[in-house]
Amino acid sequence: MSVLDDLARPAKDDDVVGGVPARKIAAPKTTEEAAALIKAAQDLAVVIRGAGTKIDWGVPPRELDLIIDTHRITGVVEHAAGDLITVVKAGTPLRDIDLGDQVLALDGPEDATVGGTVATNTSGPRRLHYGSVRDLLIGITVVRPDGKVAKSGGKVVKNVAGYDLGKLFTGAYGTLGLITECAFRLHPRPRAASYVVAKAPATDAARVREARVAPAAVEYDSQTGELAVLIEGTAEGVRERTATIAKLIGGDVRDDPPGWWGVDPWPAGGIGMKLSVPLSKVPELAGGGDPVRGSAGTGVLYASPAGITEVERLRGLCVRLGGHAVVLTAPPEVREILDMWGPVQGLPVMRRIKEQFDPGHRFAPGRFVGGI
Repeated sequence: MSVLDDLARPAKDDDVVGGVPARKIAAPKTTEEAAALIKAAQDLAVVIRGAGTKIDWGVPPRELDLIIDTHRITGVVEHAAGDLITVVKAGTPLRDIDLGDQVLALDGPEDATVGGTVATNTSGPRRLHYGSVRDLLIGITVVRPDGKVAKSGGKVVKNVAGYDLGKLFTGAYGTLGLITECAFRLHPRPRAASYVVAKAPATDAARVREARVAPAAVEYDSQTGELAVLIEGTAEGVRERTATIAKLIGGDVRDDPPGWWGVDPWPAGGIGMKLSVPLSKVPELAGGGDPVRGSAGTGVLYASPAGITEVERLRGLCVRLGGHAVVLTAPPEVREILDMWGPVQGLPVMRRIKEQFDPGHRFAPGRFVGGI
């Protein structure tokens, strides 16, 4: 009996990716077991699934034979406190990562897994201070579509054809292989944190940045008209800096964020977009009449357009402002007629990388930009 026969079971009705049902599902427990499984599944179209919080993001796969579920590949492998580094298995939910006096600054749904967060390149409000997923990730272990294990960065450097695997796999939606472990840079856990929440225009985000108070996050929500600033640090420093911000933009100092903080603005089954523009253009994007929410400190915001016309208008606006926009999720009838990714630079290079890692186009076929 092969490892595929041993691990795989028939898929259930809810084992679906973007409306496409799987035939089988398997849940390996280790990197080695996953490698043996993938090597035994060379004729199958594969999609990786973590907690499923973003399983409907991207384009539906052209075909789907096997879902590889990572819920058994969990746990903190190492916590090198002196080096501010941790190594975590990819199926570990963010809520389960407790590192005491240090913090892994990945924002996202608590149920979301480490691997899924890296694969979709999702960074929350605190990316302003701590950096994005790509900035925090310093090493990665993956299983390539041919079943071989590869590592790069961290304490072990074993790159594939000179590639930085961490950067390639971040945001690749599982099209290049399976992530099994990630090494991250940590930060000291702040001793105190406060929020300043004010009814203020997005233009006030620039005033916050110019005040030199080192905010951990500056978020804006057009539907409530609120600007929210997170300040972290020592108790005394937080009190002084929040007082400065409250005087600058008004509002209240709170212990907790507003209800919309870090929450996707689209309803279940709706259209969700990610919008990126230069910082100087955030006020124009936020003031365009569309419901947008996100980081006024980094220029990455999210929107919930009502239909295809609104999607194209928002995408056109972002392009005119010097940015870009992608549709993360949408109902099936919208996906069928909409270019989810829009124009993307570097597509020929991305195609060559896909050919090198997955020449059979077995992993998440068609899920990524340009039908990759």
